[in-house]
Amino acid sequence: MAMPAELRLTQEEPEGPHAPETPPAEPGDRAPKRAVLPGSWQPLGARYHQGPDGRPGTNFAVWAGGAEAVELCLFDEEGHETRHPLREQTFQVWHGHLPDVRPGQRYGYRVHGRWDPWTGARWNPAKLLLDPYARAVDGPFVLHDSAYGHVHGWPEADVADTVRDNRDSARHVPKGVVVHDGDDWLDDRRPKTPWADTVLYELHVKGFTQNLPGVPPELRGTYAGLGHPATLDYLTGLGVTAVELLPVHQFADEEHLQRRGLRNYWGYNSIGYFAPHAAYSASGSRGEQVGEFKRMVRSLHAAGIEVILDVVYNHTAEGGEGGPTWSLRGFDNAGYYRLQPHNRRGYQDFTGCGNSLDAAQPQTLRLITDSLRYWVTEMGVDGFRFDLAATLARTGYDVDMRAPFLGAVFQDPVLSRVKLIAEPWDVGLGGYQVGNFPPLWTEWNDRYRDTVRDFWRGARPDVRDLGYRLAGSSDLYQRAGRRPFASVNYVTAHDGFTLRDLVSYNGKHNQANGEDNRDGTDDNHSWNCGAEGDTESPSINALRRRQLRNLMSTLLLSTGVPMLVAGDEFGRTQGGNNNAYCQDNEVGWVDWSLLDSPEWRPLHDLTARLIRLRRTHPVLRQRAFFSGRPAHPGGVPDLTWFTARGKEMTEADWYEPGATLAMLLSGDDLTERDPCGEPLQDDSFLLILHAHHRATRFTLPGLPWARCYETVVDTASEQQSTPDGRHCPAGEPIVVPGRSLLLLRVCAGEE
Repeated sequence: MAMPAELRLTQEEPEGPHAPETPPAEPGDRAPKRAVLPGSWQPLGARYHQGPDGRPGTNFAVWAGGAEAVELCLFDEEGHETRHPLREQTFQVWHGHLPDVRPGQRYGYRVHGRWDPWTGARWNPAKLLLDPYARAVDGPFVLHDSAYGHVHGWPEADVADTVRDNRDSARHVPKGVVVHDGDDWLDDRRPKTPWADTVLYELHVKGFTQNLPGVPPELRGTYAGLGHPATLDYLTGLGVTAVELLPVHQFADEEHLQRRGLRNYWGYNSIGYFAPHAAYSASGSRGEQVGEFKRMVRSLHAAGIEVILDVVYNHTAEGGEGGPTWSLRGFDNAGYYRLQPHNRRGYQDFTGCGNSLDAAQPQTLRLITDSLRYWVTEMGVDGFRFDLAATLARTGYDVDMRAPFLGAVFQDPVLSRVKLIAEPWDVGLGGYQVGNFPPLWTEWNDRYRDTVRDFWRGARPDVRDLGYRLAGSSDLYQRAGRRPFASVNYVTAHDGFTLRDLVSYNGKHNQANGEDNRDGTDDNHSWNCGAEGDTESPSINALRRRQLRNLMSTLLLSTGVPMLVAGDEFGRTQGGNNNAYCQDNEVGWVDWSLLDSPEWRPLHDLTARLIRLRRTHPVLRQRAFFSGRPAHPGGVPDLTWFTARGKEMTEADWYEPGATLAMLLSGDDLTERDPCGEPLQDDSFLLILHAHHRATRFTLPGLPWARCYETVVDTASEQQSTPDGRHCPAGEPIVVPGRSLLLLRVCAGEE
């Protein structure tokens, strides 16, 4: 195939490994060059410090395996670039110390080497690269063809990504920023909430505070807004113990979104694993975002709330072979990414995002673990939720629970002590791994999500699976010494319908995403209660609110770790969009006006009361799996299942068609201990779940379980701020309304 003359230069190779052909300097690139001292090969990144002679400076160190030359590029306030060759190389780390380079200095790298995509070599010194260890990032990723290592838009598909582009990308990519880390965290008091006592609250930094009353307008949508007293008052009033933040690593918008005028709102497109996303900073992007993030963490800790980060180490924003060259691809494409074994031009993609990081490679593993330790030790966070964690456990094609990444975390003295949550699947063959992660790990339990959704919409033939989910999913987690808190129970998450939309829509409505409603799952396990979307029908709206009370109550009364999604507790809606990843607007933001609505405020009050109940009663947050046996001779079993007739369930009862299940949790001699080591005692509770649309008669279990019961929660009632306190004698039938849940406390005697 003949190549147009205007593109022929893009195929030229550097003349030699030590005299590479670099792009022409920018006009005005005439700043005097500093003398580059040898410096140190570790730690990686840009580290500002005082030298032994008292002279300040910054040590730069970056890994670029297989590269032939590396240039450090400094940028002044006008954007003029000065290049400094790094001539020292130790263990494939290129390094140098520059005196008088101070915090706030913007920088990047140019890396020289072979251009041979067919073997995975994609070095291109025309592309300014972001330091993988940059602790702050300044400037946007601009949609421009020069950001691609190859000629973007080359019409021949068979060579589309193989024609090298020598245009300079510096004007169109952000720069790293030198940051001074001098924080010792001595004034911080981490909450350190035990797993069994944890209530997770998933939120988006921007979307949660963008319209939050009480937060000053200039702080809304920022780290400072999340750490504001108005935000803390709400979170502590609700009673959650940990916030799980959607990605805050520096991320970029995909090309297809930029072309449609949209943005990657959720942030699952990371490009800087050490840098807080600059757009969430109210104070600036020249390193100020780092201090602002730390102050936010301190404020949350002072309020007794842990900070969990949702992290995306499974892929990067560089995408597949047709994607831009922003960072890792330009340092060593084959050293960071999983390439096809028989065609090194292409990528293995277990994520659906074009590429997959290869956590089995030593340098990639170091990048991930260094990043994790940094966020714990220097940024103060308390744990991580790993997006598509199965990808990190792959060796070759297979998921292996003995993979280097899992082993590294297990033995790490820092990471083994924080909260670790796996999203235990990816999109590759064999990627579904729910229940298989090793001890130390908890998991998002989608079996819980689907079972609870199906039960309350009447789509379960029996109650077998529901029993497992209510009691901590022992079928998934009891082996290998794991505990009930290995199960992170959730009914909704950021990905999918909100709780209100779950009971308002049968199908997704994602037209605003610009993909002809093709994106997002079709497997929602939802029921619209008789009308699609908003309706004026009082009966349908009343049923929806009752279903919300049922779902929220089930979640917070189940054994395991509950996770709520911000706004679900007062009826937040996305208008039926179940994939609002690109909706940085009112669709994706929390609508706080709902909290003042008499229609939705009762759901918030019920949620807060259920969280208080859970905190007050250890029997509702078990630390060990139920045994089904008495805690002491003459006692009742720690867990007993009942039919609607008030009789203990037999094996056959579990297989009978039905929509009613009851469980009695005994508070007699719990596994939890008081400060003196003595077993704690608690109240006993009877939980009744009835999903049929018709009411049923339920006979309350009598002796030896109880003489009397007191109503604590009744989802058939609209008002849930306080319990009604009704007393019911044991052994007598009660009427359980259709589609309702009852929580009854065993009381001392008859009324």
